[in-house]
Amino acid sequence: MRTLPDANIEETWPDRCLRWAIVVIEYAIVASLLLVSGVVLVRTVVEFLRHQGSFAGVVINAIDGILVVVILLDIAHTVFGRLRSTSFPVRPFLEIGVLAGVRDILSASAHLTIGGRLTERDFSNTLISVAVGVGVVVMLLVGLNLLRASLGGATDAGDDATPSAK
Repeated sequence: MRTLPDANIEETWPDRCLRWAIVVIEYAIVASLLLVSGVVLVRTVVEFLRHQGSFAGVVINAIDGILVVVILLDIAHTVFGRLRSTSFPVRPFLEIGVLAGVRDILSASAHLTIGGRLTERDFSNTLISVAVGVGVVVMLLVGLNLLRASLGGATDAGDDATPSAK
């Protein structure tokens, strides 16, 4: 049996197996996110180069696809960063949520302005979607500010830790 560095507790064989299984699953998640990001990026570029439909619609779809890739890569980077640290990073997930919310807001507002005629129901549904997106982004930004305040204005290196890990 091995003694853990941060405690006087010996690590048993089942604990060691469980820890390695979790690491393997986390690496599989990172690999899956990278694969999906690559597929989305290639598909976005191919659809953009085919240029079927209105140019404005093609550009909106390309920007939307690229933002999805950025979000997926941010998630992969955060999970990979978790593998290299002993604390759970909260700030990156809040930032990813803000990015995803802004992407939804941009997509919905672009469809409102460029998408052509909408029925009254589609218009009101899109406005509700924009309002909910704005609310989510504001709440996540409040969460980011609360996290920063609870960490005492720590720098980027310290923001990755949860308040209890400091």
